Amino acid sequence: MKSTIDHLTIVAPDLDTGCAFVTDLLGVDLQPGGAHPRMGTHNRLLRLGPQLYLEVIAVDPSAERPNRPRWFGLDQLAPDSPARLAAWVARTDDIHAVSASCHDIVGDVEPMTRGTLSWQITIPADGSLPLGGSAPTIIQWEHATHPASALQDKGCSLLALDVFHTDPDKVKAVLMTMNFSGPVYLHALKDTSTPFLIAHIQTPSGLKALPISRA
Repeated sequence: MKSTIDHLTIVAPDLDTGCAFVTDLLGVDLQPGGAHPRMGTHNRLLRLGPQLYLEVIAVDPSAERPNRPRWFGLDQLAPDSPARLAAWVARTDDIHAVSASCHDIVGDVEPMTRGTLSWQITIPADGSLPLGGSAPTIIQWEHATHPASALQDKGCSLLALDVFHTDPDKVKAVLMTMNFSGPVYLHALKDTSTPFLIAHIQTPSGLKALPISRA
């Protein structure tokens, strides 16, 4: 079993707000993604490598509400919530083994689709972020070709992801369980601090940091 970083997830109350947040910071536009029928959400995408991308995800106002909590904590967002880098997703070749080893953190394995794409992904029953977004959501694609390869290359690439948590050893244990490798670095926070992520992304206009929210 092996795993690596697959994509970053920006949550927002709507796609326009989330995309404006990314474009303002990175200086590039996102491409259309699609709808996730089982979750009642939709997204837009930015390629960060041949097998790596960033997504902005939000509730799809034209979709029916699902009969379970939406993923990535989207049900908890207020209409005026700022967009933020809330989660990261790690790709594995044995998602059921990973879920079994840290089920209380990552949740159940669920089948998912977007257009012609299909995959399996872990989702906590309450739709929350694993360890507040510090631990990865786990994904296993059902296609040999990664969806990032079909996205336009706009000159952006992920150099590093900093993960901040009050107990980084908990995150480390999850990563060790899934035999993770990649440019992800763990940092300790004080006990009263909220977990957060910072992505360091090379862009056509230089190195940029994608913080948790707009200042």
